Amino acid sequence: MREVLLVLHTGRKTNLETAVEVVRSLDERGVRTRVLAEEWREVGLDHGLPPERAPLEVPGSPDCARDAEAVLVLGGDGTLLRAADLARPAGVPLLGVNLGHVGFLAEAEEESLDDALDALAAGTYAVEERMTIDATVRSNGTVLGRTWALNEAVVEKVTRERILEVVLEVDGRPVSSFGCDGVLCATPTGSTAYAFSAGGPLVWPEVQALLVVPSNAHALFARPMVIAPESRVAIEVAATGPAAVLDCDGRRTVSVPPGGRVELARAPEPVRMIRLAANPFADRLVRKFDLPVRGWRGAPRNRNPRPDAARH
Repeated sequence: MREVLLVLHTGRKTNLETAVEVVRSLDERGVRTRVLAEEWREVGLDHGLPPERAPLEVPGSPDCARDAEAVLVLGGDGTLLRAADLARPAGVPLLGVNLGHVGFLAEAEEESLDDALDALAAGTYAVEERMTIDATVRSNGTVLGRTWALNEAVVEKVTRERILEVVLEVDGRPVSSFGCDGVLCATPTGSTAYAFSAGGPLVWPEVQALLVVPSNAHALFARPMVIAPESRVAIEVAATGPAAVLDCDGRRTVSVPPGGRVELARAPEPVRMIRLAANPFADRLVRKFDLPVRGWRGAPRNRNPRPDAARH
């Protein structure tokens, strides 16, 4: 039987009620739902589903999404980033339904949930691959940790009292050294998240590139940079300065000692995302950020003809 893994933000009672309705609706469409056991306990035993329609409870292990058709995410961007940890190893696509605030990574909103379930059950959707970042922390040649990021990998200071002194390297060559609060390396997917708040550019998801964005840098040249997707970035922390921390997607951290080095590059494993409609990215920007577009006249083919022109 076809199966979908459900990942849920359990912090709101309405989300729990929505999860029960999703399980019921998918069952009616011939799709069985897997749920994370620790999350389903939050739903409780009074969910009203008969035993034959109850979801399959699984532990939140790295292989819990294996052989599923998709990972359905009910929540905001934080929930989707958590679900990406489960979906990426299995190569399973993510479908995000926003039950939070901005929910920029989500493909659907709560009011269009039924349409999203219809498309998921019918298989009438597209899948796009989003690039990810591999991150390695070294000290004196010794690997201290490895991790990855979908949005951004950030090297930042751990104390307020002192700024972080770094040297930025691209493709094995030094580019600049400066004091800062941190340095971000982001994907196009992450360009609308932390990198955007730090003054970085918005990059369309179809673009293959890495963004390097210094945060509150004390330097003449510390501008955001958009570099080739196959380039390799390194951030060296001064041996005489404070320690730092590598933070990936706000979820995975590795300590960086003074003199440590963080190496960042495009990862071979993407995160796969379900697209339900071919809406332009510009429309998503306007909707999610509530951007003002008053006064737009559009290209000539988008304009309504003048009444007098229509008569001739």
